Amino acid sequence: QVGLVESGGNLVQAGGPLRLSCTPPGNSFSDNAMGWYRPAPGWQMKLVARITSTGTPSYADSVKGRFTISRDNAKNTVYLQMNNLKLEDTAKYYCGRADRIVAGSLIPAKGRSWGQGTQVTVSS
Repeated sequence: QVGLVESGGNLVQAGGPLRLSCTPPGNSFSDNAMGWYRPAPGWQMKLVARITSTGTPSYADSVKGRFTISRDNAKNTVYLQMNNLKLEDTAKYYCGRADRIVAGSLIPAKGRSWGQGTQVTVSS
């Protein structure tokens, strides 16, 4: 997963929207579930949104109803539409494979390569 390119992060007021994009390198994108992660305490990453290879989404409870994950396999791109952003959504967001990981789960940050991430900062 080296070379993942995330973009779209920005400073936004609480209640506002943002749309994140990620275009991983390689040609196996359409075969894998993909997800958006954000850091969690203890050198872990939380899977906040997940989408299967066929487009079925799932979400962590904390973002359900506010975030929408989608993918365009023709463009090798996964998106995260974030609406009604809250202060607690402030984080650097990373995309990555999410095969056999349940949305809302924590995984160790070590053991896989991450892209540079994209910073989302929500202000009051």
